Amino acid sequence: MDFQIAAFLAVDGIANGAIYVLIALGTVLIFSVTRVLFVPFGDIAAFSALTLAMIQLGRLPGTVLLLLLLASIALALELFTLTRQRKWRAMPWAMLYYGILPTLPALVAWLTLGTTLAVGWQMLLALALVLPIAPLLDRIAFRPLADASVLVLLIVSVAVHFAISGLALMFFGPEGYRTEPLTRAMFDIAGIPVGAQTVLMVAAAAAFSGLLYVYFETTISGKALRATASNRVGARIVGIRPGRTGTFAYLLASLLGGVSGLLIGPVTTLYYDSGFLIGLKAFVGAVMGGLTSYPLTALGAVVIGLLESYASFFSSQLKETLVFGSLIPILIWRSLTSIQVEEEEEDIS
Repeated sequence: MDFQIAAFLAVDGIANGAIYVLIALGTVLIFSVTRVLFVPFGDIAAFSALTLAMIQLGRLPGTVLLLLLLASIALALELFTLTRQRKWRAMPWAMLYYGILPTLPALVAWLTLGTTLAVGWQMLLALALVLPIAPLLDRIAFRPLADASVLVLLIVSVAVHFAISGLALMFFGPEGYRTEPLTRAMFDIAGIPVGAQTVLMVAAAAAFSGLLYVYFETTISGKALRATASNRVGARIVGIRPGRTGTFAYLLASLLGGVSGLLIGPVTTLYYDSGFLIGLKAFVGAVMGGLTSYPLTALGAVVIGLLESYASFFSSQLKETLVFGSLIPILIWRSLTSIQVEEEEEDIS
């Protein structure tokens, strides 16, 4: 391997790492606020790319049917819960949140079917279609088990992934799709060709990471999310509603997943189940950050992208093994450096 090949692989790895950064940050966000390891996160990224591709082909996106199904289930559950609790005044709000708002982008997609939209409007419509998915899954599967253990929530999260993957096969079909690139321009940096699409991927990851930092540090809702992540009971005591902040965390994470899908769509062909591997690789980066630190998570995601790029050069067959095998030294290091807290023995005398 000479310097030019190493540099080319580094550029490719940083581009992949930029995608993993957005998904890893969303994973940490959801876990820190709700204690849920959101396994379907990569699926949302894949759905975003598939949705944009079907819009560009002039076809009705499968996300429309998926969104209508999830909204119907979530609305039925919410109305049933409110009826049992006799909270009649909250029913109009439930209709708005779980009935009207999620179906609006589906209606827009149906009304604009067959029309040629500008690329920017196509991307906005694709984002609008995937944004409600994570909050709806939260209402259906996770909120009823909010007080369960992390292990139970993880099992449910895996089950949710397989459920929506099956639905995606029905709604999107088994075909693979690739979206049109935003730009085909190329730059020559020190003799290394770098695509403008790669620059956009890295710039978007950096921009959203910076916006997340500003949001958490300067806004009231961002500080509420941080407070809920630090102490759910304390946040509830001072008037913060963990359920509401959890829903907002899912919504914000859906945005990160949707943007990552739009960025990765032009550079690789995605299928209905492609998001699982993407989400797992981003999860490895999140583990590097201890599922708590956003800067370390971003750094870990970039490291995973570089490791994947160089591993594919030396052995494409062992690429996935090397990437996921890196979890072993990471977990050993985390175990050795973390503070161990011994459980106090109960006094039975």
